[in-house]
Amino acid sequence: MAGSPETSGPASADVSHRAEVSPKSQLSPLIELVEIMARLRTECGWKAAQTHRTLAKHLLEETYETLEAIDTLDEGGDPDHLREELGDVLLQVYLHAAIAAQAGEFDIEDVARRLVEKMLRRNPHVFGNVQETDPARINETWESVKAAEKERSGLFDGIPQTLPALTRAAKVLDRLERAGTPLPAPDPDDLGDRLLALVAEARAAGEDPEQALRDAVRRAGA
Repeated sequence: MAGSPETSGPASADVSHRAEVSPKSQLSPLIELVEIMARLRTECGWKAAQTHRTLAKHLLEETYETLEAIDTLDEGGDPDHLREELGDVLLQVYLHAAIAAQAGEFDIEDVARRLVEKMLRRNPHVFGNVQETDPARINETWESVKAAEKERSGLFDGIPQTLPALTRAAKVLDRLERAGTPLPAPDPDDLGDRLLALVAEARAAGEDPEQALRDAVRRAGA
């Protein structure tokens, strides 16, 4: 878990022993968490001081810890570890929503409602009258609906510059392929070109280059 006050350190462990134990709530844990976050935003000095920007590093750290928990599953890792890390990511989502709700911008219900609408639009083979079972064509539909929603005109619009290099390369190559634009022949003397060619090779084999490299590094004992 990331090193924020709510997830680590002896102080948080000590507080957990002093906290009052209330009767088990009859609320759904998801609804109860909304109330907990709202209260923490007003009664916890640390959480009340946070902004979307100050929390960004914690969201990133929790995401990478979740990826690590996923990576270790194939090595006999504990699924409960993944459950815990997913909970920490969910905490970040709820906290960002609580900040926005306090500012009168949106709340967690708005987040979920928008997500529901998105799932309905982007999965017409399930919720509409489209008959499709091929994963590649289903993904193509998802991407075309997404592009229309975002009103994207540029070929690489929506691909974050801050993505890990291999992941970004794979997304760029995917856009080029869907646009029918061939990848220029790599310069064998250019390391970057050779790496990009390896990403293309991974995509052709149906492999995620980022995951493949993480697995290889883990096998190397790093």
